[in-house]
Amino acid sequence: MAHVDAGAMAMLFAATRPERTSALVLVNTSAKWVAANDYPIGIPLEVAQAIVAQIDQLWGTEALVGMWAASRAGDERFRRWSTKYQRGMASPRTIQAFNRVSLEVDARPILPLVQAPTLVLARRDFPVIPIEHGRYLAEHIPQAKLVELPGADALLVWETPEVALDLLEQFLAGVRRPAEPTRVLSTVLFTDIVGSTQRAGQLGDRRWRQVLTVHDELTHHVVEEFQGQLVKTTGDGILATFDGPGRAIRCAAALRDELRGIGLQIRAGLHTGEVELRDGDVGGIGVHIAARIVAAAQTGEILTSRTVRDLVVGSDIAAADRGTHALKGIDGTWQLFAITRP
Repeated sequence: MAHVDAGAMAMLFAATRPERTSALVLVNTSAKWVAANDYPIGIPLEVAQAIVAQIDQLWGTEALVGMWAASRAGDERFRRWSTKYQRGMASPRTIQAFNRVSLEVDARPILPLVQAPTLVLARRDFPVIPIEHGRYLAEHIPQAKLVELPGADALLVWETPEVALDLLEQFLAGVRRPAEPTRVLSTVLFTDIVGSTQRAGQLGDRRWRQVLTVHDELTHHVVEEFQGQLVKTTGDGILATFDGPGRAIRCAAALRDELRGIGLQIRAGLHTGEVELRDGDVGGIGVHIAARIVAAAQTGEILTSRTVRDLVVGSDIAAADRGTHALKGIDGTWQLFAITRP
């Protein structure tokens, strides 16, 4: 169960760990905070930035009580407790940085991949995240049910808690253990040895096989170190999957550095999307996209889709825009990013 700004993380967990998610409850949350041409219900960017610019001055004061717990705004004791709670949670500077990063979050690509039964609870009058965000989630998550709650509080515990408890009990009582998943949200990593044909010709078959053996041993070790799943080697590269894009990026960087030590230059491509599980192998459009991305990468480059870049926003990973590309066999154009700091 996730409230407000934790919604995107909960949806990501449900999509990447369906075997560990029997149900999902989303409370007063959204897939995206900021408005876009295809998401007009969000907050205008300039308004959101103005709020973030002032949040460090408001944090830890009674000014936020009316916004987050309107039902208790007239309770002086509660207001004092709330300010203490805020200060204990995070410093003003930390909360400002967190909110600034939150403006870049866009979980919309994840929504169709959530397989667990989902209950969306949304207050009709919560000023920070209007009811339209809850309706959007319910429309775009399979097996989702929306219940609109009275009131304006961010959390469930201070306003009509008995109503929320009854709804949760009814919802969870009918939930069954999830079946073994056949599709999951995963970050797919492809690597490719640059100039492998020429190197094989220079070294000869026997020496090249020895080099590939070392390559395979190193990649297996590094992928395991970053908690990935090495699906297969591809002759002059690998296909691996990860439940988190950050680990996949750092694994790609570690592979690049390790293999450079034995005289091999690689390039890497990553995409986060739905993959189909096929008896130890993976398939589906997410795999095809990652394969096309690695083909667009330069020597030593770690190239990712926009989805990967959006999911690591707020981490210490940095990426440079490489523009839009047409990927062979994939509809539309795709914005790609090169990792500059893994």
